[in-house]
Amino acid sequence: MSFPAVTIEGYPRIGAHRELKKALEAYWSGAINKEDFVAAAHSLRVANYARLVDLGLTEDYAIPADVAYYDQVLETALTVGLIPGDVDLDEEFALCRGTAERSPLEMTKWFDTNYHYLVPEVADAEFTPRPQRVVAIADEARAAGVAIRPYLVGPVTLLALSKAADDAELTDPLDRLDDAVDAYAAVLAQLAQAGVEWVQLTEPALVADLGPGDAALADHARRAYTRLLAAPVGKARPNVLVSTPYGSLRAGLDALADVAPEAVHVDLAPATLAADPDYARRVGATLSPATRLVAGLIDGRNVWAANLDERARVLDELATTRDAVSVSTSVSLQHVPHTVADEPELPVDVACWLAFADEKITEAVGLSRRDADAFARSARAVRTRSESRRTHDAAVAERVAALPAGEVARTPDFAGRQDAQQALGLPPLPSTTIGSFPQTPEIRAARAAHRAGTLSDEDYTAALRAEITSVVALQEEIGLDVLVHGEPERNDMVQYFAELLDGFVTTVNGWVQSYGSRCTRPPIVIGDVSRPKPMTVEWSAFAQSLTSRPVKGMLTGPVTILAWSFNRDDVPLSVSADQIALALADEVRDLEDAGISIIQIDEPALRELLPLRADARPAYLDWSIRAFRLVSLDARPETQIHTHLCYSEFGQIIDAVAALDADVTSIEAARSRMELLVDLNEGFHSEIGPGIWDIHSPRVPSVDELTGLIEAALRHVPAERLWINPDCGLKTRRYAETIESLKNMIAARSKVLSAS
Repeated sequence: MSFPAVTIEGYPRIGAHRELKKALEAYWSGAINKEDFVAAAHSLRVANYARLVDLGLTEDYAIPADVAYYDQVLETALTVGLIPGDVDLDEEFALCRGTAERSPLEMTKWFDTNYHYLVPEVADAEFTPRPQRVVAIADEARAAGVAIRPYLVGPVTLLALSKAADDAELTDPLDRLDDAVDAYAAVLAQLAQAGVEWVQLTEPALVADLGPGDAALADHARRAYTRLLAAPVGKARPNVLVSTPYGSLRAGLDALADVAPEAVHVDLAPATLAADPDYARRVGATLSPATRLVAGLIDGRNVWAANLDERARVLDELATTRDAVSVSTSVSLQHVPHTVADEPELPVDVACWLAFADEKITEAVGLSRRDADAFARSARAVRTRSESRRTHDAAVAERVAALPAGEVARTPDFAGRQDAQQALGLPPLPSTTIGSFPQTPEIRAARAAHRAGTLSDEDYTAALRAEITSVVALQEEIGLDVLVHGEPERNDMVQYFAELLDGFVTTVNGWVQSYGSRCTRPPIVIGDVSRPKPMTVEWSAFAQSLTSRPVKGMLTGPVTILAWSFNRDDVPLSVSADQIALALADEVRDLEDAGISIIQIDEPALRELLPLRADARPAYLDWSIRAFRLVSLDARPETQIHTHLCYSEFGQIIDAVAALDADVTSIEAARSRMELLVDLNEGFHSEIGPGIWDIHSPRVPSVDELTGLIEAALRHVPAERLWINPDCGLKTRRYAETIESLKNMIAARSKVLSAS
């Protein structure tokens, strides 16, 4: 069967109004039973299939079934038997979230996106495939009248992203590639017997310089797919689409050409071609004309309407090398919101510049069919955006132009600042939290009422001040040394700032899945960025007025604001980074003037934007480090600057983190059981707070568990440089577990100190 003329790499699975999130959380809380949860997830999947057909994906196998209750990597690991034993629904969620008795799987970023995946742990046990998981999905869709394309993370990527289990003899999961291929072959055979004619195996590892290296990963792919594709199409396996999102293939392109899958998807987004201008030509010249080329021409990573005239030129170039080319998105649409049509509060002129998931499907269909109306809409969007006065601000441009070129550095150096900061009077192993405290239903309701205009400014301020007063008192009671105001005024650590900075717009329903049931609404950078007025000073100063202990001012750093926003494609990211850095530097000065002596500049996404190819990383690290340093460049020596990173593959960017030149660095370390600290070297001079409580799980860690993690940290970090803190902010937790966990954290700290 031929591949459909137009398709997508994937679609948001959380639901346009977060239906899956709500069902998950209702099930976890006991508000609904297992049968009701499964029924809700089924209804959402079937509704999505119908929606995609209405949008133009009408051919059989045009719709990918990239479905998962929590995470697609975990779903694939379970399907091919990478995780041993019987895994029912509750056991699956235990792997995701942990239980009182055990920790969850480690979580980290999916390539250079803001999506988090769960890291499978590969044991020595035999892989026992569970093909019924994907067969049931295909049967469900068929019953609804749709022939969907089952989706699995490919074997090379799955193992490249996994880790060896603690009790395993192997050190590299890729050593078990042959076993994995056997498991995949068994799954494909079951799909073929169920009448499925196309399956999708996604292999983004082939566009990234991961641990083994590009050539080694290509060799792994060549070996794996030579075996998988040797089975005859029909009863032994379906036709195979190998997809390669998130960048351009290098050695992997030759490998896929050698094994000749029935179809190969490549990422041809404008950003990919800007980084690799010869990529489209190489793809057309290298892949056999017998392999159906699925061209990822519609950008699935950003929200700007496509320039269909320019996209058509790339498509035409590819068409000269083969009889037919299918049009697709560059990556899964899970990284963008559902639809612009659900955004009534966007400025009308801005809305027409945008394309979310549904609009991108319409663009792909229009490009494939050369629809005149689609091309006319595209031309209007491109023209009106280029002519808009919203894009450029002469005052911002002038201020950025006046900045010193190249590297900037705070003075005095770290040692000199440490002397000045002794006045803070902090005890050994000082304790703190990362910033946010649980957001109660009452605070959320007050924020919603204030936004709706039913709660006055005065009453809203009173509600926030009451919550801050309570949070400060709670921290003093627990015994924390450096306090926070709890951030009750913040809906999100990026959106809050975007709503107060010029140059951004925000959405009402633009939800994007971050992990599991966690969703965010990324703001959109539409123009030059500046700060009209102070953004955080009122709340930090109020909290400081309530206590004699230091209160941290809390800022989200420029790189993270960009990483968790949809960015301009008309200027380099470095330009926006400098603009945001200047706005935050103004905030630092105002916080200092208000008596705040510790300021945290969060950069959890520093690793996230790291280019997948090694040769592009130095330039990125140069501008991202510069932007961070610009924020604190003029801070007083006695002001202690903190930063925070989480789920960051810390070792890969250890030198860059050191180069931020923060006074204190806190990092995620609980799920990895302090593995990250092994990467510390002599160049890493800052004090460090490796998180000992994994806040992404509802479990309460015991005093003994936390004591063990502190002791493990002390094997790598001298006591005089070690801080005690959770992994991340506490916004998503409840107060009961928060209070118990923080008390255990302080008790563990005391236990370690008394034993020293």
